[in-house]
Formats: sequence, C-alpha cells, structure tokens
Amino acid sequence: MRRPIIAGNWKMNKTPSEAAQLVKDLIPLVKDADIDVVVCPPYTALYTVAELVKGTNIKLGAQNVHFEKSGAFTGEVSIDMLKELGVEYIIIGHSERRQYFNETDETVNKKAKVILENGLTPIICVGESLDQREKGVTNDFVSMQTKLALNGIAGEDVKKVVIAYEPIWAIGTGKTATSKEANDTIEAIRNAVKDVYGEEVSEAMRIQYGGSMNPKNATELMAQKEIDGGLIGGASLKAEDFSKVVLY
Repeated sequence: MRRPIIAGNWKMNKTPSEAAQLVKDLIPLVKDADIDVVVCPPYTALYTVAELVKGTNIKLGAQNVHFEKSGAFTGEVSIDMLKELGVEYIIIGHSERRQYFNETDETVNKKAKVILENGLTPIICVGESLDQREKGVTNDFVSMQTKLALNGIAGEDVKKVVIAYEPIWAIGTGKTATSKEANDTIEAIRNAVKDVYGEEVSEAMRIQYGGSMNPKNATELMAQKEIDGGLIGGASLKAEDFSKVVLY
C-alpha cells in the first residue's frame, strides 16, 4: 500500500512570525496522523519552521529550487541551502511557476534530477488548462508532462517521486474536478509511468490531487483508488482547515 501524503503549499503567504504561529497551532492537531504531513513555507520562513517541526511528525518542504549547485543566479536558492535547513520535499513545476516564471518541462526535469541525487523528494506538478480539458486532451497532456519530467531518471528513483496532479483551472478558483475526474486523470498519469518503467514502479509512485482539495471534499477524493494524497493551497493556511484535510 502506498503511504498517503498531504502537503501544504503556502505559496507567497506568511511572514516568519505568522508561519511560526501557524505551525505551533498545527502540531497538536496532526500529531496522531498516520500519513506523511508536509508544510512548504516561503523561503524566508523555512528556518523558523524547521526549528519548530523538529521532533514532530511534520516534514519540511520548499516551493522551488535551482538546478545548479551554486553560482551567479541572483534571487535563486540551491539544493545545499535547502538541505542544510532540513528540507525533505521540494515542489517543482507548479503551474504558477510555469505561467509566471517561465518554468519548462526541461527545467523541471533538471530540478528533479538534482533533488533525487541529493536524497530529497521532488513533488512534481502537472496539470491541464480548462481549454485543454474541454478539447479532451487532458490525459495526453499530463502524460506527456510526466514523461518529460522523469526523462533520464532511473526506475528506482522514480519510485521515490511524488507527482501532484493540479488542473490549472481548479487552482485558487474554488472549482474542483469531480472525484472521478481526478481519479481517472491520475490513473492516466500512473499508466504513463507504467509505459516507461513498468508496473512495479508505477504502483509504488505516489500521486496527489491538488485542485482545491479542502475539508469538505478531502474524504471523497482520498477514497479514490489512485489518489494518494493532496497538495493543498488555500486550506493549508489555516491550521484547523489543514488538519481536517490531513485527518480526512
């Protein structure tokens, strides 16, 4: 059985002091959760949150990383910087990064390799636009994104990857795919992995749903056969809401 994983993507929210309060409120609420719980604060709050989650069942994640080890990349953060803080998971390829900051399938692939080489876990985001869904190309598109993100990565490493399926049209809109739509698309992603790496690898990989999962729909979504967790946006910014998703 794949171990469920619920990760909170805080995006560009929470100062260090606000992040500290959120985590302090969250720790007692999720202490009995028998799943992987991850919080991904902005860079400025990583150190603060890292200190607070030590000794708890909450893991630390980051929202991005550069694929180079160091160098003249103003404004970027390297894998070594994140490792030293205790980061274990890193989100890459989020649609907002692709849309606003020119993230490409190629850079996502480079980042995934660097993350895995350093013993951390990439959370690779894939997802279609509303136009693509209406044209009926969702499965082909997310399958292609997945294969390009994993290009050149060995099967044993692919098992460690987390994929987050986030339909772009459902991020921050309050809209969500039906549980069947989400499950069907995630099954297509798993089949894409199976095409390249075989059934053992595809069955080991964890795939989250990330399109506005919240306390009201988490139970139904998590009951689906192919859905192994959630990448949570807005609902992760309030301890009570996030804990209800974690304890779905």
